[in-house]
Amino acid sequence: MAITLEKEIERRRTFAIISHPDAGKTTLTEKFLLYGGAIQSAGAVKGKASDRHAVSDWMDLEKQRGISITSSVMQFEYDGYCINILDTPGHQDFSEDTYRTLMAADSAVMVIDAAKGIEPQTRKLFRVCAMRDIPIFTFINKMDREARDPFDLLDELEHEFGIGTYPVNWPIGCGVNFHGVYDREKREILAFADAHSGRSRIEGTRCDLAETEKMDSLIGEYRRRELCEQVELLDAASFEFDLEKVRHGKLSPVFFGSALNNFGVEPFLKSFLAMTTPPLARQTVEGEVDPLRDPFSAFVFKIQANMNKAHRDRIAFMRICSGRFDREEEYFHVQAGKSIRLSRPQQMMAKERAGIDTAYAGDIIGVFDPGIFSIGDTVCDSRHRVRFEGIPTFAPEHFAMIEQVDSMKRKQFAKGMSEIAEEGAIQIFFEPGAGMERVVVGVVGVLQFEVLEYRMENEYGVKMRRSAMPHEKIRYLDASPVPAGKLKLTSDTRWVQDVRGRDLLIFTGDWSINFALQNNEGLELREFEKR
Repeated sequence: MAITLEKEIERRRTFAIISHPDAGKTTLTEKFLLYGGAIQSAGAVKGKASDRHAVSDWMDLEKQRGISITSSVMQFEYDGYCINILDTPGHQDFSEDTYRTLMAADSAVMVIDAAKGIEPQTRKLFRVCAMRDIPIFTFINKMDREARDPFDLLDELEHEFGIGTYPVNWPIGCGVNFHGVYDREKREILAFADAHSGRSRIEGTRCDLAETEKMDSLIGEYRRRELCEQVELLDAASFEFDLEKVRHGKLSPVFFGSALNNFGVEPFLKSFLAMTTPPLARQTVEGEVDPLRDPFSAFVFKIQANMNKAHRDRIAFMRICSGRFDREEEYFHVQAGKSIRLSRPQQMMAKERAGIDTAYAGDIIGVFDPGIFSIGDTVCDSRHRVRFEGIPTFAPEHFAMIEQVDSMKRKQFAKGMSEIAEEGAIQIFFEPGAGMERVVVGVVGVLQFEVLEYRMENEYGVKMRRSAMPHEKIRYLDASPVPAGKLKLTSDTRWVQDVRGRDLLIFTGDWSINFALQNNEGLELREFEKR
């Protein structure tokens, strides 16, 4: 019997996993895939080329550095749910990619290192989630190592983020004395005898809190007494569970465990899937789009070139917001103002691809992009046209002059710079009259320069020369009393143009901006715009 459209959409769960670097986000992602049968063994994220790597890290540089540099998309089935995971970079230099990816998610799993607590990048990502009003689930990881007091961690979460917390489970010890977790709903412990064995799946022993003798044999009398005291304190002082508050990001369910050793990972996954929502209504310029009742609509949140060296193509990632996608149908590309057929639709497992004929609201699909899509574009049913609001971009904070080393590779240089810029991670600007042999590149984080150099050499065969610039601010030139080249500016202020030919000024700081405004009557500057 065929599953109805409504049933297909309601079993979708689309979420992003966010964290500070090294909190264990990618390891947790892989354990989810392991439970779903999408992979047979998890790859350890290592720095050597000879080691196995995280399945979600598809770029060679990610494997060398042992960090996630770009967001990846993975879909798998588990327990009747169709799950779309968006694994994001943790490093702050790639925060713009993470921000765009969060726009495609319905909820977020925040991974926190039990020894370090909340770190700077975690704060920034949480604010993005709060702005989206989406559910935030917290997984406090690495309990198999020495950790901070769990009550202190909860207190820090509540004070830093201004939300309530509800521990769904509670750790029994930490480090070498980590014996398992206590399930507050079932009022029983899940104890692990071989916690540090490194096995991919660990079977736990369940025991009711009232079974004193069995508890003592599993975790010891001291640990049992300590746990009983902590549970009593939790029941008396912690926030009450409220699903409505969870679904609006006002209360974060908290889980303790160890992704590396599979402590509490599957119980967390089961509880999370039950608590989080199927695809919700999305806002468009015309009003809300209902995922169940409205026809197909989607928006582009990511563009990636050269994911697979064998393909050498560009993929536009789309989040389907309503209805059903059919491979044979024509859809309307709002920004281009014309009907198109989405070519080579596919779903992803990091860099692995599988062609698809249908997909539903909540799914993430990739389509071949011949250069017609931009981040934030809307694609929809031509009979029910809508336009999703644009995805904000971050203003560049670091600038460098980029030149090609080999003048014979001018075409490759121009192509590589243009294609990578269209992905949104870097911004390119031109000095009027300088041509394409030399461009100014602006990025949010300096590691993006390293990624750019690596990709230009490995994907386009072009070596480049980079010269750091002291500039930190950029402004659009909205109105000017004289041509841009004749403005009275400080000697270090640079006039550049973007790919659309619009004039901008880049400054070394606020003093240079004030100088320009004070010495050019009628000059109007505007902050870096959203897409």
